[in-house]
Amino acid sequence: MAAPIPNLSAALNLAAPTSASWLTILPVPLCFSLAAILVILRRHSILQPVIATAGLLLLVGLNAALLVAVIAEGPVTMVMGRWLPPFGIAFTVDLTSALFTLAASVAALAACLFASGDIDAAARGQGFYAFLLLLMAGVCGALTTGDIFNLYVWFEVTLIAAFGLMAVGEEPEQIDGAWTYALMNLVGTALFLATVGLLYARFGTLNMADLAREIRAGEGAQPGMTLSVLFLFALGLKAAAFPLQMWLPAAYHTPRLTVSALFAGLMTKVAIYVLLRLFVMLMPLQREELSLLIVTAGAASMLVGALGMLAEDDLRRVAGFGVIAGVGNMLSGLALGSPGGVSGAILYALHSMLAMTALYIAVAGIGRRLGSFSLGQAGGLYARDPLFAFLCLALFFAVSGLPPLSGFWPKAILTKAALDIGAWWLAGAILLSGFLTTIALARIFLLAFWRPAATAEIGPAASGTAALTLLVALIAGFGLLPEGVLSLAQEAAASLSAADAYVGSVFPGEASP
Repeated sequence: MAAPIPNLSAALNLAAPTSASWLTILPVPLCFSLAAILVILRRHSILQPVIATAGLLLLVGLNAALLVAVIAEGPVTMVMGRWLPPFGIAFTVDLTSALFTLAASVAALAACLFASGDIDAAARGQGFYAFLLLLMAGVCGALTTGDIFNLYVWFEVTLIAAFGLMAVGEEPEQIDGAWTYALMNLVGTALFLATVGLLYARFGTLNMADLAREIRAGEGAQPGMTLSVLFLFALGLKAAAFPLQMWLPAAYHTPRLTVSALFAGLMTKVAIYVLLRLFVMLMPLQREELSLLIVTAGAASMLVGALGMLAEDDLRRVAGFGVIAGVGNMLSGLALGSPGGVSGAILYALHSMLAMTALYIAVAGIGRRLGSFSLGQAGGLYARDPLFAFLCLALFFAVSGLPPLSGFWPKAILTKAALDIGAWWLAGAILLSGFLTTIALARIFLLAFWRPAATAEIGPAASGTAALTLLVALIAGFGLLPEGVLSLAQEAAASLSAADAYVGSVFPGEASP
């Protein structure tokens, strides 16, 4: 007698993969493949930027198509070998992760365009472009994975690439910055891994959709406060949130500024994305309990970052403190936890990916033109390069949160969300941080652009102009026509909080209770 055929419908996704589900995983093998090709062709320095730029253009197209598919169909999932969690590994993309991946790929493309004039043949031979594509594989993997352990794996991939990028050039200052970056991020990653182990011991699964089912199925199945605090500490360290922020301005000014631009646009935002995923979708009760701690760290980060921008003379360190101030705004939205707070945090992260990348590119352009990054030696740039001056002025408006550019809308939403719950002091901190940032950037514009030049010498006028123009155009478009992005951010926040569609995409026909 033949043995009965087992019913595997509870363990396997028997539906055929859709074209949208393939889009969830294609960015990762694309980046890995291109990185391998660039290693093979490392002696052909002329081909390196061409291949990398073409690959990142394709990556932007894939992530744009993925966003369109998610808008049309809702969250999409690809499970490896069709095995459902907890047996298989899933890549799951909802609106939040789709928005983040698209913004990250655009920022990387702009940095790659800038790198064509910033990275010399020696640095290309050392693997700059291969490390750049490896970094994007890690970033895309971290933003699209549906499994917390694999999130740790993608963190490791990004760290390997980041260490390589920081050391390209092998100058003593770069090695010193790489050590600082490596030490602090390895501590954060090790703590994150230990916390993942504790989470698995508690629930027996690390798939996010599976965890959402377990956590929401009963009142007793909740992560402990210890787990929540450990996750918050590990990811706060990676995001450079107060009081763990000082490693960032000490490290980000040391590598090539193309690398700094990449890191400023991507690395801290990946940590913010994971905080949103964990504390809004999986641990909302713990987020509420820790809201005072998170909002205090957020407000302090905003003010420390803004004051640091005012105090610094080195433009590279000014930009580093600007990253910290932005992290504070995003943490404040997470702490509020309301639809307005979460959508404001998502919106600010999207703005910051583009604006912080552009800020470092602008700083690099100023330094090239003047031969120094010191404000004390700056002057005369407006008369020498009016187009560059205009682009920098528009960017400074956006970073400060002034209308009508992109930085205004998330700050307005976060301020309103704070006022809606009576958190007047938080609204005041957001506005004060924006005011101090405006003064700091106005100081740069007055000294570097309007003050008469101390010397007649000037570097190449077109340095970074193409990449900066691309980013400023996107920032201006976002600011002047915000309705579409605002709507997507609000839908992303609602989907992140509810998680029903996310769970249903991993377990077809099923949603969280």
